[in-house]
Amino acid sequence: MGHEWRRERGHAEAESVERGRPNRREFLAGSVGALAAARMNKLGAFGSLPRAAAKEAAPTAAAPHRVIIDTDPGVDDALAILLALRSPELKVEAITPVAGNVPLDFTLPNALKLVEIAGRTDVPVAGGARHPLVRQLITASHVHGNNGLAGVEFPEPKIKPVAEKAPEMIRKIVNANPGEISIVAVGPLTNVALALRDDPDLAGKLRSIVIMGGSLSGGNVTPAAEFNLYVDPEAARVVFDAGVPLTMVGLDVTRKVLFTDERLKALEVAKNPSGIAAAKIMAATLEHLNRGPHPMIEAMHDPLTVANLIDPGILTLKDYYVEVETEGEFTAGETMGWAYAPARGSAPMALAGKHDGSTVLATDETFKANAKVAVEVDADRFFRLLLGRLTA
Repeated sequence: MGHEWRRERGHAEAESVERGRPNRREFLAGSVGALAAARMNKLGAFGSLPRAAAKEAAPTAAAPHRVIIDTDPGVDDALAILLALRSPELKVEAITPVAGNVPLDFTLPNALKLVEIAGRTDVPVAGGARHPLVRQLITASHVHGNNGLAGVEFPEPKIKPVAEKAPEMIRKIVNANPGEISIVAVGPLTNVALALRDDPDLAGKLRSIVIMGGSLSGGNVTPAAEFNLYVDPEAARVVFDAGVPLTMVGLDVTRKVLFTDERLKALEVAKNPSGIAAAKIMAATLEHLNRGPHPMIEAMHDPLTVANLIDPGILTLKDYYVEVETEGEFTAGETMGWAYAPARGSAPMALAGKHDGSTVLATDETFKANAKVAVEVDADRFFRLLLGRLTA
């Protein structure tokens, strides 16, 4: 998830990187990763990758939208999961935790606890990646607390994760239901990228991928990058380049849905276990974020992403061609969006110090979007849905 605050403070803790992992270029050279590497040399050629054949359709009560929730719970992830599990418009096929806001040792049991709280132990939970594809793990426990749920302690889960790992579970469900499954990814995109890399045919079998991540208006963990894409930009690049119908719900809209004390009061009337748990998490979150000299504001990044699948009128989407920066020393994870052609990259470096050549500025006017990007939000409509479902 991303995080919005009045003044940034602190630094996310870094986890030790495991030895023996490939470097970024080695990863991008393999399987689906090769598509990402190829696009680095084709910035002017929109639509060079095929779109998945499955078409997006509005879900109905008679035919709920079938989803896999890929997540790193996480405070707002928790509310997103509870919202999805309490919404008949969605059929949650699985939850696949990944390391992100906190390490997998917390995100996995947190997901198990949440399905128990919601009374939905029929939903399988499959543990995923413990670290990004090629980078050290950076977490955000300064926002989510050391346990990911703002320090609120819930009973240890009685259920266990399934035997399959998250990428395997994703592949299994999608291959068994071609054209019917959407992945709702509200954490770093490591699990999704691994599934796509290990099964190059998977992209054409997905209905869509909906991500919370990115921004066309600046980041929140660096001036360039939103948290989820900052944690694993290489995975994000694989996902954006896979040719799957993609919706990006980024900071451009999530910064406009802030959880206030007034909304906490509205949530605290809940009498059902999911609403009570959500109120406890958010009360602890607001208390934590408002402590100290630099108060933060918690935005409902992940619930907004889920909510738009329930009520597509909440967000206004616009077609963009989006590239994910992976090489920048200070800009890795940045999402660059073009609303029209041509898509130009940076000027090429002079080779061996020779400056006697020149390149004609690209003027290719061919345009094909690779993502629908959320650009406007009806915040009141969103909170009516979120609070209504959690307190019903």
